[in-house]
Amino acid sequence: MREGMKLVFPTLVYKDKAIEYINEFYEYGSEINGSGALDWFLKESTYEKWLDRLIGAMDIANLQETKVPGLTYFYVRETDNRIIGMINIRLALNDFLRKEGGHIGYSVRPTERRNGYGTDMLTEGLKVCNKIGIREVLVSCDKENLASVGVIKNCGGLLKEEFYSQTYDEMLQMYVIKLEK
Repeated sequence: MREGMKLVFPTLVYKDKAIEYINEFYEYGSEINGSGALDWFLKESTYEKWLDRLIGAMDIANLQETKVPGLTYFYVRETDNRIIGMINIRLALNDFLRKEGGHIGYSVRPTERRNGYGTDMLTEGLKVCNKIGIREVLVSCDKENLASVGVIKNCGGLLKEEFYSQTYDEMLQMYVIKLEK
Protein backbone atom coordinates (compact mmCIF):
# COMPACT_ATOMS: atom_id res chain seq x y z
CA MET A 1 0.00 0.00 0.00
CA ARG A 2 1.20 3.49 -0.80
CA GLU A 3 2.61 5.14 2.28
CA GLY A 4 0.07 7.36 3.97
CA MET A 5 -2.92 5.63 2.37
CA LYS A 6 -5.31 3.06 3.80
CA LEU A 7 -8.44 1.14 2.88
CA VAL A 8 -11.20 1.95 5.35
CA PHE A 9 -14.54 0.21 5.73
CA PRO A 10 -17.24 2.91 5.60
CA THR A 11 -18.78 3.96 8.92
CA LEU A 12 -20.86 6.87 10.21
CA VAL A 13 -17.60 8.67 11.02
CA TYR A 14 -17.07 9.14 7.26
CA LYS A 15 -20.58 10.36 6.42
CA ASP A 16 -19.69 14.01 5.74
CA LYS A 17 -16.50 13.08 3.88
CA ALA A 18 -18.43 10.56 1.75
CA ILE A 19 -21.05 13.16 0.83
CA GLU A 20 -18.25 15.61 -0.04
CA TYR A 21 -16.62 12.88 -2.18
CA ILE A 22 -19.77 12.23 -4.22
CA ASN A 23 -20.58 15.94 -4.52
CA GLU A 24 -17.19 16.54 -6.13
CA PHE A 25 -18.20 14.25 -9.02
CA TYR A 26 -21.32 16.35 -9.57
CA GLU A 27 -19.33 19.58 -9.31
CA TYR A 28 -16.93 18.40 -12.02
CA GLY A 29 -19.62 16.75 -14.18
CA SER A 30 -17.81 13.44 -13.83
CA GLU A 31 -19.42 10.02 -14.18
CA ILE A 32 -19.59 8.06 -10.91
CA ASN A 33 -18.49 4.42 -11.01
CA GLY A 34 -17.26 2.06 -8.34
CA SER A 35 -19.03 3.76 -5.44
CA GLY A 36 -21.08 0.75 -4.40
CA ALA A 37 -24.19 2.81 -5.29
CA LEU A 38 -23.36 5.49 -2.71
CA ASP A 39 -24.41 8.19 -5.18
CA TRP A 40 -27.82 6.54 -5.65
CA PHE A 41 -28.39 6.15 -1.90
CA LEU A 42 -27.49 9.78 -1.22
CA LYS A 43 -30.10 10.87 -3.80
CA GLU A 44 -32.85 8.33 -3.11
CA SER A 45 -32.29 7.24 0.48
CA THR A 46 -29.67 7.89 3.17
CA TYR A 47 -26.02 7.27 3.95
CA GLU A 48 -27.14 5.11 6.87
CA LYS A 49 -29.22 2.86 4.57
CA TRP A 50 -26.17 2.58 2.30
CA LEU A 51 -24.12 1.37 5.27
CA ASP A 52 -26.83 -1.23 5.97
CA ARG A 53 -26.54 -2.34 2.34
CA LEU A 54 -22.76 -2.77 2.67
CA ILE A 55 -23.15 -4.90 5.76
CA GLY A 56 -25.89 -6.91 4.03
CA ALA A 57 -23.55 -7.58 1.09
CA MET A 58 -21.20 -9.36 3.50
CA ASP A 59 -23.98 -11.50 5.01
CA ILE A 60 -23.59 -14.30 2.49
CA ALA A 61 -26.01 -16.70 4.22
CA ASN A 62 -28.86 -14.21 4.01
CA LEU A 63 -28.05 -12.42 0.76
CA GLN A 64 -30.92 -11.98 -1.68
CA GLU A 65 -30.66 -14.40 -4.60
CA THR A 66 -30.25 -11.58 -7.13
CA LYS A 67 -27.37 -9.96 -5.20
CA VAL A 68 -23.70 -10.90 -4.94
CA PRO A 69 -21.51 -10.67 -1.84
CA GLY A 70 -19.07 -7.83 -1.81
CA LEU A 71 -16.82 -5.48 0.10
CA THR A 72 -16.65 -1.73 -0.32
CA TYR A 73 -13.86 0.47 0.99
CA PHE A 74 -12.89 4.10 1.03
CA TYR A 75 -9.29 4.78 -0.02
CA VAL A 76 -8.23 7.39 2.53
CA ARG A 77 -5.20 9.65 2.79
CA GLU A 78 -4.05 9.55 6.40
CA THR A 79 -2.58 13.07 6.60
CA ASP A 80 -5.96 14.78 6.10
CA ASN A 81 -8.34 11.79 6.39
CA ARG A 82 -9.66 12.67 2.91
CA ILE A 83 -11.45 10.05 0.82
CA ILE A 84 -9.37 9.86 -2.36
CA GLY A 85 -11.17 6.93 -3.92
CA MET A 86 -13.58 4.06 -3.47
CA ILE A 87 -13.32 0.42 -4.41
CA ASN A 88 -16.05 -2.21 -4.57
CA ILE A 89 -14.87 -5.83 -4.61
CA ARG A 90 -17.45 -8.43 -5.64
CA LEU A 91 -16.69 -11.80 -4.10
CA ALA A 92 -18.83 -13.67 -6.64
CA LEU A 93 -20.38 -12.80 -9.99
CA ASN A 94 -23.85 -13.18 -11.46
CA ASP A 95 -24.42 -13.33 -15.22
CA PHE A 96 -24.60 -9.54 -15.60
CA LEU A 97 -21.40 -8.88 -13.64
CA ARG A 98 -19.59 -11.70 -15.45
CA LYS A 99 -20.48 -10.04 -18.76
CA GLU A 100 -20.41 -6.29 -18.00
CA GLY A 101 -19.24 -5.46 -14.48
CA GLY A 102 -16.49 -7.75 -13.28
CA HIS A 103 -15.14 -8.30 -9.78
CA ILE A 104 -13.92 -4.78 -9.06
CA GLY A 105 -15.31 -1.31 -9.54
CA TYR A 106 -13.40 1.76 -8.42
CA SER A 107 -13.35 5.52 -8.63
CA VAL A 108 -10.94 8.34 -7.85
CA ARG A 109 -12.26 11.79 -7.00
CA PRO A 110 -11.79 14.25 -9.87
CA THR A 111 -9.29 16.54 -8.09
CA GLU A 112 -7.00 13.63 -7.19
CA ARG A 113 -6.74 11.96 -10.59
CA ARG A 114 -3.47 11.45 -12.48
CA ASN A 115 -1.53 10.84 -9.26
CA GLY A 116 -1.35 7.03 -9.44
CA TYR A 117 -4.09 6.47 -6.87
CA GLY A 118 -6.19 4.34 -9.23
CA THR A 119 -3.34 1.91 -9.85
CA ASP A 120 -2.50 1.76 -6.15
CA MET A 121 -6.11 1.20 -5.15
CA LEU A 122 -6.70 -1.51 -7.77
CA THR A 123 -3.47 -3.20 -6.63
CA GLU A 124 -4.85 -3.30 -3.08
CA GLY A 125 -8.18 -4.65 -4.34
CA LEU A 126 -6.35 -7.41 -6.20
CA LYS A 127 -4.59 -8.36 -2.94
CA VAL A 128 -8.01 -8.80 -1.33
CA CYS A 129 -9.15 -10.97 -4.26
CA ASN A 130 -6.00 -13.07 -3.93
CA LYS A 131 -6.58 -13.55 -0.18
CA ILE A 132 -10.03 -14.99 -0.80
CA GLY A 133 -8.97 -17.20 -3.70
CA ILE A 134 -10.14 -15.27 -6.76
CA ARG A 135 -7.31 -15.98 -9.21
CA GLU A 136 -8.85 -14.54 -12.39
CA VAL A 137 -10.21 -11.09 -11.70
CA LEU A 138 -12.51 -9.46 -14.25
CA VAL A 139 -12.49 -5.66 -14.50
CA SER A 140 -14.46 -3.66 -17.05
CA CYS A 141 -14.36 -0.06 -18.18
CA ASP A 142 -15.66 2.27 -20.84
CA LYS A 143 -13.42 1.94 -23.90
CA GLU A 144 -13.11 5.75 -23.99
CA ASN A 145 -11.92 5.96 -20.38
CA LEU A 146 -8.22 5.84 -21.21
CA ALA A 147 -7.19 6.56 -17.62
CA SER A 148 -9.04 3.48 -16.39
CA VAL A 149 -7.69 1.40 -19.27
CA GLY A 150 -4.20 2.47 -18.18
CA VAL A 151 -4.88 1.58 -14.53
CA ILE A 152 -6.12 -1.88 -15.47
CA LYS A 153 -3.17 -2.51 -17.78
CA ASN A 154 -0.73 -1.25 -15.12
CA CYS A 155 -2.13 -3.97 -12.86
CA GLY A 156 -1.61 -6.73 -15.43
CA GLY A 157 -4.98 -6.56 -17.19
CA LEU A 158 -5.26 -8.32 -20.52
CA LEU A 159 -8.13 -7.42 -22.85
CA LYS A 160 -10.62 -10.29 -22.88
CA GLU A 161 -13.31 -8.70 -25.05
CA GLU A 162 -14.80 -5.46 -26.30
CA PHE A 163 -18.53 -5.05 -26.83
CA TYR A 164 -21.41 -2.60 -26.93
CA SER A 165 -23.33 -2.46 -23.65
CA GLN A 166 -27.01 -1.62 -24.01
CA THR A 167 -27.17 -1.14 -20.25
CA TYR A 168 -24.57 1.63 -20.28
CA ASP A 169 -25.05 2.70 -23.92
CA GLU A 170 -21.30 2.61 -24.62
CA MET A 171 -18.50 0.39 -25.75
CA LEU A 172 -17.07 -1.59 -22.85
CA GLN A 173 -13.84 -3.48 -22.50
CA MET A 174 -13.54 -6.47 -20.19
CA TYR A 175 -10.09 -7.26 -18.89
CA VAL A 176 -8.80 -10.27 -16.98
CA ILE A 177 -6.04 -10.03 -14.40
CA LYS A 178 -4.51 -13.36 -13.43
CA LEU A 179 -3.17 -13.60 -9.88
CA GLU A 180 -0.52 -15.89 -8.45
CA LYS A 181 -1.13 -17.78 -5.22
